[in-house]
Amino acid sequence: MSARVLFSNPPWWEAIEYKWKIIPMRRAGVRAGSRWPFTYRTHSAPGWRAPFEYLPVPFFMTYAASYVAKATGAEVVLRDSIARRESYDAYWNYIRDNQFDFIFVESATPSWEEDSRTIGKIHELSPKTKIVVCGPITSVKSQEILDNHPVVACIKGEYEKGGAAVVQGRTGILEHDLLSVAEMNASPWPQYDEKVARAYYDRNPRGVKTPQAHIWASRGCPYKCIFCVWPAAMTGNDPNGENKRTVRYYSAETLEPFIRHIVKKYGYRSIYFDDDTFNLGNNHTVEMSEMMARIGLPWSAMCRADTIKLETWEIMKRSGCYGVKLGFESGNQSVVDKIVNKHLDLGYAANVVHHLKKLGMTVHGTFTVGLPGETPEQIRQTMRFAHELPLDSRQVSGTAEIEGTPLHTLRASGHLSKYESAVMDKHYDRQIDGNKKWQSMAADLQES
Repeated sequence: MSARVLFSNPPWWEAIEYKWKIIPMRRAGVRAGSRWPFTYRTHSAPGWRAPFEYLPVPFFMTYAASYVAKATGAEVVLRDSIARRESYDAYWNYIRDNQFDFIFVESATPSWEEDSRTIGKIHELSPKTKIVVCGPITSVKSQEILDNHPVVACIKGEYEKGGAAVVQGRTGILEHDLLSVAEMNASPWPQYDEKVARAYYDRNPRGVKTPQAHIWASRGCPYKCIFCVWPAAMTGNDPNGENKRTVRYYSAETLEPFIRHIVKKYGYRSIYFDDDTFNLGNNHTVEMSEMMARIGLPWSAMCRADTIKLETWEIMKRSGCYGVKLGFESGNQSVVDKIVNKHLDLGYAANVVHHLKKLGMTVHGTFTVGLPGETPEQIRQTMRFAHELPLDSRQVSGTAEIEGTPLHTLRASGHLSKYESAVMDKHYDRQIDGNKKWQSMAADLQES
């Protein structure tokens, strides 16, 4: 009899808070699928999902589920309780009633306290189930997790191969074992939780048509921003920001039939490429643009301002790209270069925003504040810069400290050569939930 395997993105509910001190709103978290797991106030409630709220696809989990099923012959279920807005009681009943042989849970620093309680409860309800932990949390805490929790294995990095190995008998700590480009393109299409395949949503960049498909056209990013989790801990093994980081691309031959399949099956009306950096190099960007022109749906992407020629933005626009997200991180060039280590020319990036607006594209800008070594005046510069740009929308987040990143390494080492101005001084506030940190910082900024 084949093993029964559950890839689980468990519920994550917190207490009710009050927006503007008058509107009661439940606080909920997003975990798998988010580069920086966090909690936020939601109109949803356990057992009911409000429309048009941010919900990311649990990418690593969807790919691992289909890969493990094919590689091992296991009966694999993927259950995204976050997107389902499932209550704890409904989830516990599901675990109790099904008694899986294996349950995989993806976790990171912001959700680990919640996830460790969930793992204990799963073990209580289904004591024979072998529990496996994946995600950024394993980059640092694997041995601690194995020693203190009812867990049989911790997999570092993306977990297709590791997941198959565990179902076939491996236990303990499984080090990074990433798919090659050939293996990635030959792997089965990702497996969705069918109940919520149309629920995933990101309102930015503006212009989205729902339902919206979230797709990867690549894995990884060569840049080494101090706070960025996936390139350091999931698609690479570089917690210090000192090693070479690689990018693996999906080909149009792989993606086009997949996109056509899910568009037909689920009725998606737009595509969002949620890569770490979609537009790394002209050739790949043009290949993806030509593919989307053939598919004929509006699309958007997570991009960087300085990795393609100006004329390539025009090719994207003509192929149906209505908007992009651009990461700036700071409005102070020294912070960008010497703390974040992004090495983005802010003047050039600003010119790209103006160019995109002339093309008729929408632009969403992302910024982070509360970096180690950043001064209050530099934060104010970021806020001014963000509001002076002709952005259609902007996102300011508090810098979260998550295991597996150079920022987390900085705490232990005290100094990182690639991040020469990053210091945990009196201005730095260590928090693991970027949304909660920003709420606190925003209140202080309004008062100052």
